[in-house]
Amino acid sequence: MLRVRALSLPMLKNLLVPLSLFSLSSPRPPLSLPPPSLSPLSHIQSAKPKQPIFKFFTSNIRDGNYDESISQTLTVCPGCGVHMQDSDPNQPGFFIKPSEKSPDYKCRIDRRPVAEEPNISVSLKRGIIVEPENPNPNRNLTEKSSRPLVCARCHTLRHYGKVKDASVENLLPDFDFDHTIGRKLASSSGTRSVVLMVVDASDFDGSFPKRVAKLVSASIDENYTSWKQGKSGNVPRVVLVVTKTDLLPSSLSPTRLEHWVRQRARVGGASKLTSVHLVSSVRDWGLKNLIDDIVELAGPRGNVWAVGAQNAGKSTLINSIGKHVGGNVTHLTEAPVPGTTLGIVRVEGVLPGQAKLFDTPGLLHPHQITTRLMREELKLVHISKELKPRTYRIKMGHSVHIAGLMRLDVEELSVDSIYITVWASPYLPLHMGKSDNACNMIEEHFGHQLQPPIGEKRVRELGEWTRREFHVCGNTWDSSSVDIAAAGLGWFAIGLRGEAVLGVWTYDGIDVILRNALIPYRSPNFEVAGFTVSKIVSKADQASNKLQRPSERKRKVSDTKVKDSSAESVLYMN
Repeated sequence: MLRVRALSLPMLKNLLVPLSLFSLSSPRPPLSLPPPSLSPLSHIQSAKPKQPIFKFFTSNIRDGNYDESISQTLTVCPGCGVHMQDSDPNQPGFFIKPSEKSPDYKCRIDRRPVAEEPNISVSLKRGIIVEPENPNPNRNLTEKSSRPLVCARCHTLRHYGKVKDASVENLLPDFDFDHTIGRKLASSSGTRSVVLMVVDASDFDGSFPKRVAKLVSASIDENYTSWKQGKSGNVPRVVLVVTKTDLLPSSLSPTRLEHWVRQRARVGGASKLTSVHLVSSVRDWGLKNLIDDIVELAGPRGNVWAVGAQNAGKSTLINSIGKHVGGNVTHLTEAPVPGTTLGIVRVEGVLPGQAKLFDTPGLLHPHQITTRLMREELKLVHISKELKPRTYRIKMGHSVHIAGLMRLDVEELSVDSIYITVWASPYLPLHMGKSDNACNMIEEHFGHQLQPPIGEKRVRELGEWTRREFHVCGNTWDSSSVDIAAAGLGWFAIGLRGEAVLGVWTYDGIDVILRNALIPYRSPNFEVAGFTVSKIVSKADQASNKLQRPSERKRKVSDTKVKDSSAESVLYMN
């Protein structure tokens, strides 16, 4: 650098000219780019348009890492199982690789007070500072860097409780259970398969995977017949896991609940259950017995598949099992949002030996009412605390509304009155009144005092309001005999001693069934007619009152002006 500065401007010109002539006279070498740095996502990064890349993603995006040959070449999000990519933020699986921090990033600061003037050393006065000894100054940085990298969607779900971009959800292909897992269960060879059918206790019939139950039952019959004939027969084991049992009343007997669950499972198509477990992932109820049963059934090399509807609690269950085991288990993404898991996730560190545990994407049940609701509406429908009964004693010609989602009409009765108990989220407002005013309720109160839906526009978006008829009978007044349940919402428990014809109204396509009563008990204090006391109703009333107050004031002002003008005209005439 010193030599260049010593040269004068003419000397620099003489030096640059030969170099330019050399660059012009010499032939141009062929263009050769340096080899790109290899990364876990180098197989999907290219200079071609992004459309072929996305086609490659959509063909395998739901397969996750259940196959070892695929998992070695593709990077999978450990939170939701989607294949990750860092090229297009508008496509599924996008992630941002965190930048590398310097060793001095967020280093600890010695906040001890400076000594008084006589005690200050000569080295400090000269500007020489001796740093305090710290055996591990970057401990927090190391802990952060050791955390697994997840996609942007999982990051926003974990920290903000919402999906980052709702439009990306529509780009995801449907999870093909029959192709991905069904063919493994139907195969008569290979490792042993254990199917964990996870069902929500508060929405048993709505979240029960009927298609999976029928497929597994058919595979069991076929493979068992082959095994009896001396052929290779891999008979799958089916374990029914009923989660969120802490949401049911504590007065409900576990023996009665298990008997009721087995009966409903047979109706749903699960005719051959190996075992039934009633668990609570939040309170660690029944996890030890479930883990012991899974380990025994899977053996040293078996595959365990956790299957269930969206938001049934599969990921929460697996995370609770991992904490109970105490192994190094990847934390799966949990959120009260349907479809949190996008691809198959192989969970390590739970089962001993070479046995493998897989978390699968939630099965879409379009007959559930939750599939049509927005995020704010889901918060009101989602059951997050123990259910409490709300009971009405009503006569013929009256109706009971559950928000703006479901209505029950008492059309015919062989007795004087009937007991109707509502089991649903406590955030849902109820209304009891005459059936003759039901049409006015839809026009005047749906979307306002009866939420969800939130807003009049959402009432039209949810679909057509349809009626279904049920004939019920009972033989006692002391308890409920039957339930009328709507998938994803809740149920009416009916108690009477006689017969009745009930009309149930809800949106078209929502599954409504008649079943034996799950919880026979009812509330000792009956609800009164009109709207129930609810935060939703009170806020809606306040909003409607605020809108009416300006109009009422304008009317009062106009009335006073008319009176004053009429009085002035009378005085003028006199």
